[in-house]
Amino acid sequence: MYEQMTYSYLLQQMLDRVAGEVDKREGSIIYDALAPAAAELSELYAQLDVNMNLAFADTSSGEYLTRRTSDFGINRQAATRAKRLGKFYGSGGTAVDVPIGSRYSVSMVNFVVKERLSAGSFILESELEGEAGNQQFGDMLPIDYVPSLERAELVDVLVPGEDEESDNQLRRRFLAEVQNPGTSGNVSDYMKWTTSVAGVGGARVLPLWDGPGTVKVVIVNADKQPASELLQQEVLAYLNEQRPIGADVSVVSAISVPIAVAASVTLAAGYTIQQVKSAFTAVVSAYLEETAFQINYVSIAKLGTLLLDIPGVIDYAELLLNGGTANIGLDIDEVPVAGLVELEV
Repeated sequence: MYEQMTYSYLLQQMLDRVAGEVDKREGSIIYDALAPAAAELSELYAQLDVNMNLAFADTSSGEYLTRRTSDFGINRQAATRAKRLGKFYGSGGTAVDVPIGSRYSVSMVNFVVKERLSAGSFILESELEGEAGNQQFGDMLPIDYVPSLERAELVDVLVPGEDEESDNQLRRRFLAEVQNPGTSGNVSDYMKWTTSVAGVGGARVLPLWDGPGTVKVVIVNADKQPASELLQQEVLAYLNEQRPIGADVSVVSAISVPIAVAASVTLAAGYTIQQVKSAFTAVVSAYLEETAFQINYVSIAKLGTLLLDIPGVIDYAELLLNGGTANIGLDIDEVPVAGLVELEV
C-alpha cells in the first residue's frame, strides 16, 4: 500500500517544497538536513505497511494471526503427543503386561504406558510433543525396571502427534469457519467439531446418509492416512458431546486408494534415475497429502506436470496411473495415498 514511499521519493518530495533559489544539491545544508528525516520516514512507512497486513487474516502471521482468529473463538491448536501401540514380551515370546506409567525409550524419544488394550498390548504416549513421536519404530529400552520383561516393541501409530498449527493451517480453518458459519448442527458445525480433535487431518460429512437424523463423518489422520480405530472412537466421543439431541452420528475412517505411478523419462546430463525417482516420490506424496478430501479424482495430467518440474527431467512418455492412462476417480469415502513409483530411462 505504501510501496511508493521510498527514501528517494520522500526526499524528492521534501526538496520540492524548498524554494527554488536555495541550494538543494547533494551535500548542501538543506539536503543534509532533509535526508535523515526522509530515511526515517521511509522506515516508518515500511512498518506501517507491515502493520496493515498484520491486521487482516489473509495476510497476518504469527502472534498477530493468533490474536486475530481468537477474536472469533478460533484458537491456534497446540502441539500434541503421539499415541502409539506398544507390544511387550517375556520368556519365549509370550505376551506380558507392564505397569501403567512405566517408561520406555527408542531413538532418544521416551514413551509412557497409558492404557492396556489386551495381554501384552498397550497404548503408549510420547513424552515429546509434535510429529517427532510418529517416527520411531522397533525395539524399546525400558527406563524403569519391569520384572519378566524381555523385549518391548513400538509398532503402529494410533493417533499421530502434531506440531503446533501453522499459520496456513490456522488461516484456512479460520476462513472456512467465518465464511461458512455453523448453525444448529449443520455440515459446517460437524466439520469444525471433527477437525478440532487432535490427530484429525481432514473430514467429510455426509448428512442423512442412512435416513433422517443420521450423520456419517469420514476422517483421515494428521498424515492424511486412514484413521486408526482409537482416533475414530475419540472423534465419535467428542461429536456425541457436541451433536444436537436426536442426531445419530457414525465415524469411520477413509479408505486408502494407493496410486502407483510409472513412466519413461528423458534425463538431463548429470542426473541419475534414482535421484529423479526419490524427488518425484516425495513430490507425489506431498501432492496427494495436500489434496486429500479436496478433490474427487487424481489427475494424470497434474502428475505429469509434477514430473516435468523435477530437476533433471527433460521429458517423459508412457505415464501410467495404476496401470492405466486415465484419471483415478475417488469415492466420497476414499483418500489417495502414494503407491509404488517406477521410472525408467
